Parts: sequence; C-alpha cells; structure tokens
Amino acid sequence: MTVSVANDMSIFSLVAGASLPVQLVMLILMITSLFSWWYIFIKFFTIKRAEADAENFENSFWTGGDLNKLYEGLTAGRRKPQGMASIFEAGFKEYARHKQQSRMEVSDVMEGSRRAMRAAYNRELDDLDAHLPFLASVGSVSPYIGLFGTVWGIMNAFRGLSTVAQATLSQVAPGIAEALVATAIGLFAAIPAVVAYNRFASSVDRLSVRYESFMEEFTNILQRKS
Repeated sequence: MTVSVANDMSIFSLVAGASLPVQLVMLILMITSLFSWWYIFIKFFTIKRAEADAENFENSFWTGGDLNKLYEGLTAGRRKPQGMASIFEAGFKEYARHKQQSRMEVSDVMEGSRRAMRAAYNRELDDLDAHLPFLASVGSVSPYIGLFGTVWGIMNAFRGLSTVAQATLSQVAPGIAEALVATAIGLFAAIPAVVAYNRFASSVDRLSVRYESFMEEFTNILQRKS
C-alpha cells in the first residue's frame, strides 16, 4: 500500500494525472524554461567574448602605435570588428573621410566622428541587450503562470471532493500535489532567468561605461591630431 501511494505521488504520475489546463501550463513553462536556458548560454558566451575583445583591443590601442595601422589591421581582417573595435573603426573612418575635405572645420570633423561612434555604440549595445528582455519576462511572469495552474488544479481537486461524503487526506493530497507541481515548474523557470538577467544586465552596464569612456578618450586624441 505504501509503495502504491509513493508511486502515485511521483512527479511523472502527478504530471500525467493533472487536468488538461494544468498540463498545458506545465508544458508552456517547460518550453519557456528551455528557451531561457538556451538564451542564458548564448548571452554568457557573447558577453565573455565582448569583454575579451574589449581587453585585447584596449591593449593594442594604448600601446601608442600608429592609429592608421591599427585601423588598416582591423579592416583587413576576415572577422568584422566588434565591440570597442567597431566603435574605433566607425569613428576613425569618419574622421579620415572628413579630414580629406580640407575646407571642413575641426568642429565639424569631430562632430561627424562622434556621431559615427555613437551609432556604432548603439548597435553594439543592441547586440549585447538581445534576449535580456525575454529573460526578464520569464523571471517575472513564470511564477504567475505556475500559480494559475496551481489555483486551477486546487479548484478541480476540491470540486471532485464535493461528490464525496467524507473527504480524507489520501483523497485530497494527490489533487493538491498535482496543482503544486505547476508552481514548482514556474519557479524552476523563473529563478535561473532572474539570476542570469541580473548578472548579464550588470555586465552590459559595465561594458557600456567602458565603451563610453573609450569614445571620450578617443575623441580627445582625434581632437589633438586635428
């Protein structure tokens, strides 16, 4: 008897025995969780690569070498410049193009270079921010979706007891346990998404400050060259 009850209360039995709306809630949450884990892995490697690229580019930039050679090395490579290198490429390309026009004022040259770097900066931040809103949505909405499944399951459990003359714990427990599984799956989907979102958002903020500092310093260097 104990073995039978234990088998009936296993996770798979509870999921299989849940009502159709609760099963749909569980399915939605499981699919959402899989997508969130996939995006977590993507963002982890994307941000790690962006941090490494920024470190490598800063080491090359601040060695005091010729900026023309640095620019030519970036444009000649097979890989498209990304992150801080992309901002540098956009700014220096616009600077060189305006400098060829001898009649342009220095302020116009610098303004054009700033606009080009700002556009590249916005593109890089868009790439870094990709999928973060999804993780934020999963973290905030999943518990409520799971709670909806729990409420629905408990309603069904008590509705079934209305036809029973005397309710016992063994009759109530399976229905409530089935309902609570939905909440557990909702938390399973939400907690990693929230933790990942907070960590990635913090990393993106640090990279954003790093990019902006580089733009200001590079603008000063170009202004001195002008």
